[in-house]
Amino acid sequence: MQISNRQLFLNHVAQTSPKPMDLEIVNAKGVYLYDAHNKSYMDFISGISVSNVGHCHPNVVKAIQHQAETYMHLMVYGEYVQAPQIQLAKALTSLLPKNLNSVFYTNSGTEATEGALKLAKRVTGRSEIICFKDSYHGSTQGALSVMGNEEFKQAFRPLLPDIKILTYNSVEEIQQHITDKTAAVILEPIQSETGYTVASKEFLKAIEMACKKTGTLFILDEIQNGFGRSGTFFALEQFDIVPDVLLLAKGMGGGLPIGCFISDQKLLNEFTHSPVLGNINTFGGNAVCCAASLACLQTIQSEKLLDTVEHKSNLIRSLLVHPAIKKIKGKGLMLSIDFEDTDLNFKIIETCVQKGLIVDWFLFNSHSMRLTPPLVITDEEIKKACAIILEAINESLK
Repeated sequence: MQISNRQLFLNHVAQTSPKPMDLEIVNAKGVYLYDAHNKSYMDFISGISVSNVGHCHPNVVKAIQHQAETYMHLMVYGEYVQAPQIQLAKALTSLLPKNLNSVFYTNSGTEATEGALKLAKRVTGRSEIICFKDSYHGSTQGALSVMGNEEFKQAFRPLLPDIKILTYNSVEEIQQHITDKTAAVILEPIQSETGYTVASKEFLKAIEMACKKTGTLFILDEIQNGFGRSGTFFALEQFDIVPDVLLLAKGMGGGLPIGCFISDQKLLNEFTHSPVLGNINTFGGNAVCCAASLACLQTIQSEKLLDTVEHKSNLIRSLLVHPAIKKIKGKGLMLSIDFEDTDLNFKIIETCVQKGLIVDWFLFNSHSMRLTPPLVITDEEIKKACAIILEAINESLK
């Protein structure tokens, strides 16, 4: 008897939860996924803020194919001059403030966090890191140390020492706790796992000023916010701030794994000595991933996708009106719907999936539904998705 792919998945692929979504996807195009029975699902979470230009965008696929035929892996990161890395770094830094002029490539957002924390310690000679309640920066041990949720951390202690967790959006705590002993402050301008809590401009400016005053590195995590998700290419553009280090990943690769941390070349040069090779990896800046990322960036620009994010965000908000919806939070195409409790939210999510709409919840907020559709989604597709959500709410309340 032939074993099904589902059973092979359960037998041999390491699981992260007792009950995975268990969809067997065999094809993906644009905003749709297709399962083994050719049932279509609208991806309203973009693989968790990854497929910003949709699945298998022709521009990204073409760039991947061309680069794969040219060369893939050549040497560990930082040794060879590779055109895909150079072209992407030039394109990224051209969109950023002058001090963010040098790109250190990684394989993921978590690796970008780890590299930035190391950089802060190396540059400042300090060890104290300030992060915030309900923050999420990845799940390796360093990134986990600056996560602001004890439930996800307690099983893995001891973690990094000298971590201070403050209240998000509290200007008073910022002024009190950032001192000349602080190596770095790390935060998301829009928290990704609380149900998209948006930082106030006053809060971010207070951090920027306190960091400058004390010689502390300001690390801005745009791993989920970046590449147009918040309505501008980088969320920092909306807050009039200039961090010392910027973290990117997720939507950066057009579907392939890539991340980076961007800073001033003078700071990043600290990794070149005392010791040499102070931060290294094998696959960071992979040529195929960089080519995909550049195609993703150029597609966002050429198709003017940023011009429609706010309109699409407002359309979703206008359509999702229901007594069971307590609040819609977020910015751009990173939105959350707040419901009364977790049970109702999970029931609605499950019903949406059954009806062919992929939605999800948040790590630190199980009573809210995640909505992060691809930036290429059309108004008609948004209307279709919102109608399914409303149907699911009504059915779940019966």
